[in-house]
Amino acid sequence: MAEPYPSPRADPREELERLRTALDSGAETALVIETSGSTGAPKRVPQSARALLASARASAAWLDGQGQWLLCLPTRYIAGENVLVRSIAAGTEPVYLPEGHFDPGAFRDAAGAMTGESRYVSVVPTQLQRLLDAVPADAELLVALRSFDAVLVGGGPTRSRLLEIADELGVRVVRTYGSSETCGGCVYDGHPLPGVRLRISAAGEVEVTGPVLTTGYLDDPERIARSFAIDPDGTRWYRTGDLGTLAADGTLSISGRRDSVIISGGEKVLLELIEEAVTALPGLADAVVVALDDDEWGQVPVVVTTGTADLAGVRAAVGGSLGRAAQPARVITVAGIPLLPSGKPDRQRLAADLSSR
Repeated sequence: MAEPYPSPRADPREELERLRTALDSGAETALVIETSGSTGAPKRVPQSARALLASARASAAWLDGQGQWLLCLPTRYIAGENVLVRSIAAGTEPVYLPEGHFDPGAFRDAAGAMTGESRYVSVVPTQLQRLLDAVPADAELLVALRSFDAVLVGGGPTRSRLLEIADELGVRVVRTYGSSETCGGCVYDGHPLPGVRLRISAAGEVEVTGPVLTTGYLDDPERIARSFAIDPDGTRWYRTGDLGTLAADGTLSISGRRDSVIISGGEKVLLELIEEAVTALPGLADAVVVALDDDEWGQVPVVVTTGTADLAGVRAAVGGSLGRAAQPARVITVAGIPLLPSGKPDRQRLAADLSSR
């Protein structure tokens, strides 16, 4: 029996042709992205041809032109699909990274096969980290990275030090923010793409509107009601679940997930801010901060890493910038950090494993 909804095909070349047909026909449901995510139950997000092409046009406008793309991400994620959509919109043929474990050498070779005058690639922070880590031993890889007009990085927070290293090497990195509900990245380097508008709710949550929005979720009216607000004039806003601020010039800054705020000793603590401070410390670049229940404090932040660190030193560094309540209660060394298929840390599994010890 045929799939009732057009989920992505595993073979990116087949998916490119399926998408081409869907976009040419103006399909109301050109694509359905199924997400498992790290912060909630699975959801099925439909996107129309109109929204996908609006996203492609807005991205090209911000990047000052269309070009050829290198596909490094699976097409089951919106960022991978966007590479194909943007290739179709630009009339260019994407280059495909071989499937399997992400390898900087394979990336270098694939980049070398590109022929477009303007070149783009989308990666997640973990991939960017691996590429930059491999540069000292591979001069040709640096040449390949510099050949891109823009290396888009998104799908999660990107450490400031990683961005600094890329800048020092002459690699143009563009930070993207968005989700499946917004056709992927709709904010570049803190600025909304053309046609996209942002606002901050009274609770500090980032909300997004524009032609890139999904129509909702498949067979989930309760989630739709929770996730979208409709103004009296009919404007639909997507409630992202992220906490953030807008500067006077409209630049967006994300401070973390709304559901990552914990109460420790009666004080609000944001786990992402602790993690940013911890990963800046020597030997803790892969650290993840999770919350564990505590009889005295309610919940406490805990650092999980494959490295080792002195707890007193970590507490002093975090407390100096974020205050006493943010000081980690423990540093736990593990053999490996569990990951989601997207490459992001599986925080729910990690917290559950630690709680069961």
